[in-house]
Amino acid sequence: MTDPYAWLRLAAVPTLGGHRISRLLQHTTPRDLLSMSAADLAHIGLTAAQIQHYLNPPDAKIAHSLAWADQPGHTLLTLDDPAYPALLKEIASPPPLLFVKGETRWLHEPQLAIIGSRSASLDGREAAYEFAAAMVAANYVVTSGLALGIDGQAHYGALKNGGATVAVLGSGLNRIYPAKHRDLAAAIVEQGALVSEFWPDEAPRPQNFPRRNRVISGLSVGVLVVEAAQKSGSLVTARYALEQGREVFALPGPIRFAGSRGCHALIKNGAKLVETPVDIFEEVGALTDCVKNSHSGLRDEQPENEKLPFPALLANVGSEATPVDVVAERSRQPVHEVMMQLLELELQGLVTSVPGGYIRTRRG
Repeated sequence: MTDPYAWLRLAAVPTLGGHRISRLLQHTTPRDLLSMSAADLAHIGLTAAQIQHYLNPPDAKIAHSLAWADQPGHTLLTLDDPAYPALLKEIASPPPLLFVKGETRWLHEPQLAIIGSRSASLDGREAAYEFAAAMVAANYVVTSGLALGIDGQAHYGALKNGGATVAVLGSGLNRIYPAKHRDLAAAIVEQGALVSEFWPDEAPRPQNFPRRNRVISGLSVGVLVVEAAQKSGSLVTARYALEQGREVFALPGPIRFAGSRGCHALIKNGAKLVETPVDIFEEVGALTDCVKNSHSGLRDEQPENEKLPFPALLANVGSEATPVDVVAERSRQPVHEVMMQLLELELQGLVTSVPGGYIRTRRG
């Protein structure tokens, strides 16, 4: 059973990151460390400076974080918690702690990340919004970094279309950054979750954002880069995604537009060129199923005897956009009947309309 105090005390030791803590815990537990002497701690690999910090913990900071976690809607997830996100746990240096404000259940659903430039063009902002809307319609959670520009539009696209979204911060959850997005952050808490590996009152610092970026990609089954300059944080996130075995997608743009150059570089190096959301859904199916299966015990499963409506029609709608007339031809039904059935299925969240026709959602 997880011990929050023991984990906070361990995580408070400087230079002891997720990778080293994971190795340390192959031999002991945070709770067992509490009773160890300086000699014992040295024996399992801690340096003299680390031992000094561990034996003299910042008690006020730890108490404050425990009090934060006790508030309604606040959760402290530790690396040994069964509710810790399965995909994130698999990365090279998983955060030993995750502070979460909102519903943790969204961290167990398949997530797609949308990232890009803070100074995005109008076309880029519209694309981020539209792709987010299509993703939540297909039962994905949209994940991003709460930044201005593309990140904010991705979060809005999910929220305004009735979906869930996760924002990963480069600061503590008591220090929302940027300040312009405080209202957006409050909306995300109601319809998703705010996540940070940083202690609640930690200020945003430049060195925090690469760490935040690896969490964004680590939580997600795929990462879409909408706009990015040749040197940007979005490309850092894309690099993390590749290292973590995630799919990377990029939107092409005008060749003379600086915001297209990062995306074009990614495409040259193997990222998938994306024109529609279906291009993404086709690639992430296997990892999506893995996420769903890994936390099947944490969700209410569909009853075995529950039958989906219009099975003959649903059987002819897949992960690729299928035009209405093609669905009608395959299911051997009149077009007007097919349109009525598709409308009902869309209202139930079993199919969704995309450019070129309809696709079946994960729920369907």
